[in-house]
Amino acid sequence: MTPAQHHKTCHHPIINAANPLAEKNTRRAVILTAVMMVLEIAGGWYYNSMALLADGWHMSSHVVALGLALFAYVMARRLAQDGRFSFGTWKIEVLGAYTSAILLLLVAVTMLYHSGERLLNPSEIHYNEAIALATLGLAVNLICAWWLKDGHHHHHGHDHDHDHDHDHDHDHQHHGHEDLNLRAAYMHVIADAATSVLAIIALIGGKLWGADWLDPVMGIVGGLLVGNWALGLLRTSSRALLDAEMDAPVVKEIRDVIAQSPVPATIRDLHVWRVGRDQYACVVALNTSANTSADFFKQQLAIHEELVHISIELHA
Repeated sequence: MTPAQHHKTCHHPIINAANPLAEKNTRRAVILTAVMMVLEIAGGWYYNSMALLADGWHMSSHVVALGLALFAYVMARRLAQDGRFSFGTWKIEVLGAYTSAILLLLVAVTMLYHSGERLLNPSEIHYNEAIALATLGLAVNLICAWWLKDGHHHHHGHDHDHDHDHDHDHDHQHHGHEDLNLRAAYMHVIADAATSVLAIIALIGGKLWGADWLDPVMGIVGGLLVGNWALGLLRTSSRALLDAEMDAPVVKEIRDVIAQSPVPATIRDLHVWRVGRDQYACVVALNTSANTSADFFKQQLAIHEELVHISIELHA
């Protein structure tokens, strides 16, 4: 073995973010939700319902999120063959999610401000009309969730029985090739539906028991819900954009493969980052005194199908 050997391989194609069916369903959800958003915001303002107005603004954030998801699909499809994207166009959807998260935070702050103002200065609410609009908004959320649910729940488990002869036991956690873009949109619809439920509860409580304070309080709860969703989305998307993936399960799997390899070796350096919906690239530098090749360790790691690009360096 020479003092240092270097070997690269890309043994699986990198999956780009293009998804025609998801793009179609997302476009339908954007149109329907945008119409409902206008009705709820106008109705909340006209009928003096802060909970309904908060739900409408929450739905506007939902329109933004779905719109960004749709934009990501379109751009990923159009740029799929662009050679400038060395690891594909998947991160376009991540950038869309990150932008959506920032806009969601602004919406949450706006909702909290106006709800607090309405709590201090209450005004008359037209409950019957507001309840009808909030119920219609919930129905729209459920329709959108139905359109988007397949992409959220659809997983493909890896079958790693490739007749490799390994001397170590292999306990692999199956990963789902889920569409992060569609999953984000689906979860946003669920959060929006929860805000609609809060608005309905507040309006019914105010109508039956005269608890006018419930309306702005539920608006505050809705604002906190949007803020919490935004922060979660911001954390997830920023980790992918900054390549902060060294706590992913696949990193432990790489370490386990090297530790249990029949050829003794120790990890000198390891870098892992995500390049697709559940696809990773890795650079591994190994110290070994055995007379072997980098290709041997590449074959050891190749049982993990989520590793689509592997670079091995051997050091004596």
